[in-house]
Amino acid sequence: MSGGTAAVTRAEYCVVACAEAWRGAGEVLAAPMGLIPSLGARLARLTFAPDLLLTDGEALLVGADGAAEGWLPYRRHLTMVTGGRRHVMMGASQLDRHGNQNISCIGPWERPDRQLLGVRGAPVNTLNHPVSYWVPRHSRRVFVERVDMVCGVGYDRAAAAGPSAARYHRIDRVVTDLGVFDFATPDRSMRLVSVHPGVTVERVREATGFPPAVPEGGVPETREPTAGELRLIRERLDPEGLREREVPGA
Repeated sequence: MSGGTAAVTRAEYCVVACAEAWRGAGEVLAAPMGLIPSLGARLARLTFAPDLLLTDGEALLVGADGAAEGWLPYRRHLTMVTGGRRHVMMGASQLDRHGNQNISCIGPWERPDRQLLGVRGAPVNTLNHPVSYWVPRHSRRVFVERVDMVCGVGYDRAAAAGPSAARYHRIDRVVTDLGVFDFATPDRSMRLVSVHPGVTVERVREATGFPPAVPEGGVPETREPTAGELRLIRERLDPEGLREREVPGA
């Protein structure tokens, strides 16, 4: 496939929606977790976010094609993490309406039904710099009324912690295979801001374990990638088409 010669796929809409998380971010460290978010961060760097910093996840700053551009000592990395100069896009096993995230266990934490990754760095990430989430399979198992364990801190808990504890807290967006959400509501609850082509608002509601806020004027479709963005995705960033395995055509 090449840009402009084939219909835009659901996966490509998801790549562009993830890229938008870093629009206007300036010189911050992007930390995408997973294939689609990684393609999104690299696409943003190549197009509308040229100052975005990318890392190999260990010690190097890299370009959109993975070539080393600089050295990122661990101490400097931690300074960026705790100073609001990093924007991570994480996954989530569970998310609730206020953006509390669970990646640790399913069921009561004293004796869970299933053990997952563990809390890891989610609390530090969410309290110290902007965070977004990527969910490749939107379902009621992920979007729940109440998470079984809080790993990533949501807006309600950040507010309870006070301004000094959460001065850099911000959940920018949640991107799924059905649409895009933000938290721009009076009570900072999840709001549906776009649906991918072929997806209805009703389908999103049916797949969500709580009623998401919906704008009164209706929900637009997620923006279509430009011809230039499609060429970058298909010919430079992911010529093997691995994105289609993560988000198959609906």
